[in-house]
Amino acid sequence: MKEKVINALKEVYDPEIPISIYDLGLIYDIKIEDNKIKIKMTVTTAACPVAYVILDAAEASVRQNVGDEYDVKVELVLDPPWDPTRITEDGRRELKEIFGYDIVEEWIKRMQGKT
Repeated sequence: MKEKVINALKEVYDPEIPISIYDLGLIYDIKIEDNKIKIKMTVTTAACPVAYVILDAAEASVRQNVGDEYDVKVELVLDPPWDPTRITEDGRRELKEIFGYDIVEEWIKRMQGKT
C-alpha cells in the first residue's frame, strides 16, 4: 500500500518546479494504519501561495489511487523547513537535466560559503 501512496504522490507536481512533490522531498511522513493514511508534507517555502492547492492535489491523487475505503489526510508541516538536500536522487537527476547542473550541490556549496 505504501508503494501505491508514493506512486500517487509522484503524480503531483509543484506548480513552479517541474518535479513531483515526492521527488522534491516535500513528503515528511506516510503512516498507514488500518484504513487510515496520514501524510505529513511541507512546501518549499512557508510563504508558498499555493500550499493548500498542492496539499489538496496530493490528497486527491492518493484517494484516487488507493480507493474509497481509505481515509486520507494530508497535513501541512513547516518544521523542519524544507531545503534542497531533501530532494531524491531521481529528483536531482531530473533537475540536472532541466538546469544543466546539480542544484543540491550548488546549494550545499553556497551554504558552506556562508559559514
